[in-house]
Amino acid sequence: MTDIQDAPDTPPRSQWRDVWRQFRNHRGAMIALVLFSSILIFVLLGPRLWTIDPTYVDIRARNQGFSWAHPLGTDQLGRDMLARLMAGGRVSLAVGLTAMSIALTLGSLIGILSGYFRALDAPLMRLTELFLALPLLPLLLLMVTLFREPLSKALGPAGGIFLLIVSAIGVTSWMQTARIVRGEVLGLKEREFILAARSIGTPAPRMILRHVLPNVLSPIMVAATLGIATAIITESALSFLGLGFPPDFPTWGRLLFDAVDQMQQFPWRVILPGLCISLTVLSVNYIGDGLRDAMDPRSRGR
Repeated sequence: MTDIQDAPDTPPRSQWRDVWRQFRNHRGAMIALVLFSSILIFVLLGPRLWTIDPTYVDIRARNQGFSWAHPLGTDQLGRDMLARLMAGGRVSLAVGLTAMSIALTLGSLIGILSGYFRALDAPLMRLTELFLALPLLPLLLLMVTLFREPLSKALGPAGGIFLLIVSAIGVTSWMQTARIVRGEVLGLKEREFILAARSIGTPAPRMILRHVLPNVLSPIMVAATLGIATAIITESALSFLGLGFPPDFPTWGRLLFDAVDQMQQFPWRVILPGLCISLTVLSVNYIGDGLRDAMDPRSRGR
């Protein structure tokens, strides 16, 4: 008989270790993770190496092509396109992450309350359906038009517009998360451990924080990745329409808006920010698909 002490020690099994192992098997998600990490390095660490001010205007160098001084050329005011792409990426990703956090918080809160408390289910779901029925783009345009000037005066042009855009996107993007979380909670509250905790008199707030919320983190994380992509596209659309950040505050959408008038003469000014937006959204969506497959036990082994 083999001595038990001679058996090799196996590390304890962890849910997150299993999720990571399954995620690594998703080739598209791993490629997307590498691509998204490269974009983050480009926009966060790139300015430490390329120190040109993205707002510096040099009329003598305007409309230049690719060169050693300006690897991606200059715009119609002589501003360096490489520096503006880095600065625009920081703003676009900051908008995406912040707006996603707002939408995720609202959606998770409403979904958990609606799924756990039967008395709140009907009114919260009617509120969710009301927001789903609203035309989101006209609503965003209306919010930006109404609150742009007051917030700009109160917080400055950059801070006011940033707060307005992330709030507008977050307030109009929480509905899908709420419905997903509600469905998970409805199935979860009939599980044995929930019924056992309820039978010993566990109060509702502790039940939600200790038992319900940790078990709905998987769909919330998947919704978070997809929410970043949606927020980046929405901010780019608003900036492309001229309702986003001011001209001296670059974002990828603002770079597209500034380049439209001279698109035929200088097509790379449209291609470069459009490519950055497309690659970022595509990589985030693939990461979300990989997380969804890794966290769904039914899809493992396919």
